[in-house]
Parts: sequence; C-alpha cells; structure tokens
Amino acid sequence: MKPPENIPDLDLLETTLDYTFQNRTLLERAVTHRSWAHEQVAPGAEDLARRLHNEALEFLGDSVLGLIVADYLCRAYPEGTEGELSRMKHRLVSAPTLTKASWRLNLGDFLRFGRGEEKSGGRSKDALLADALEALTGAIFLDGGFEAAIRFVNHALGEELQRANPMSAAEADYKTLLQEKLQAERRPAPKYAVVETLGPPHRRTFHVEVTVDGRSVRGEGRSIKAAEVAAAREALLNMKLDGETGPKP
Repeated sequence: MKPPENIPDLDLLETTLDYTFQNRTLLERAVTHRSWAHEQVAPGAEDLARRLHNEALEFLGDSVLGLIVADYLCRAYPEGTEGELSRMKHRLVSAPTLTKASWRLNLGDFLRFGRGEEKSGGRSKDALLADALEALTGAIFLDGGFEAAIRFVNHALGEELQRANPMSAAEADYKTLLQEKLQAERRPAPKYAVVETLGPPHRRTFHVEVTVDGRSVRGEGRSIKAAEVAAAREALLNMKLDGETGPKP
C-alpha cells in the first residue's frame, strides 16, 4: 500500500465512502492520526493538536456505530433474546469486523500519519484502520445527522449486517453461550484448565479441559483461547446429547 500525499484525495475518499461532506474539515480530521497532528504544532500545544486529529471523532463514532447496529438488529430480529442480540452486536462492532470493512474501502490509502507512524506501517495496522472507520462514522454523523450515518454504516458494513444471525454469533462465542446457559440454570460457572501443550514453540497445540458440575471434556487449538472455545463447544454438544443434564465425562 503506497503512502498518500500529505493531503489525501478527499474527492476520491468521498466517492469511496458514498457520502459528500458539507464540512470538509470534519473529513480531514477523521483521517488524521494524532502522530501527524502533533508534528504540525509547536511543543506544548496539545490542545491545538487535539483539534486536528481524529480521537474525539473516534470516540463519538464508536457510540453512533453501536446505536445504529443495535437498532438494525432489534428491527431484524424482534424476537431475539438480549444475549443473542448482544453477541451479534459485539461481533459487528468488533475490531476485526471494522478492520475488514476498512480494508474493503481502502481507508489506509487516505490516512494521514506522522513520519514515525508512517515508517512503522501505521496505515496497515488493523487497530488504526478500525479506529479510522469509527472516526469517519462520527464525522458523518456530525456533518449529516443520524440518517446519513445509518446510510454510511449500511454501505460500510452491509455484507456483515446481512450475514449476522443468532446462530453464527453463538457459534463464534461458545464460551459465552456456555456461561449464559449455566447461569440461566443456576449452575456453577465452568472452569477451564490447560492440561497439555504439544509441538514446537512456533507451532504449539494447546489442550484445554472445561469442567462443569464435576464432569469434564476437552478441546484443542493453536492458542489457549481457541482451545477453550473448542472445549466449550464440546461441552454444549454433550449437554444436548445428554438431555441437558451436563457434559459427559
């Protein structure tokens, strides 16, 4: 990905975003990282720098995005439980989802970074790309209102919104699903433990055991978290096969 000029092509960016700003200053600020802003002001002028970079817009955009996604899910799944809606929302506003959307829109091509962040590959860093999408959501909300922000979120996250459903969200978070199920049944929380680690350091496989009501099952994965998710999935499967009485030994 080639670095842009010091001033991004804002016309092209508006085409990419499918939104035309009334106040271009908001757009410039939304794509400006604090590293660039601090290079433009004299030492000690932090207040001025804050008015140039996108962190406040990122904060606003995070809340606006969450509200838009929550509203969409409540309309799309009026019978959804709070747990189902929360899991879907969590996935849709998560950093990986926002990063994927940012790459699809080529937002990295339009960001302004300071020299140090540019050299360290800032425009290819997932976290900064996700932050930029939030900042742009905030900027569009301020510039055009809530309806404009809704249209932008549908444009940026349309694919993810259409694919969202309670089942896929649950499958992506078996640990949460197991925890909620046990809580609903007033049973003790599951306990996870790493019981075995195999393979060389660069290719480890972790084996995790989850215990519920004194009965245990195992899962494996390339990380401890992945192994815990696999163990939780196995526990839920066994609970279903065992007539909801608990995991089989």
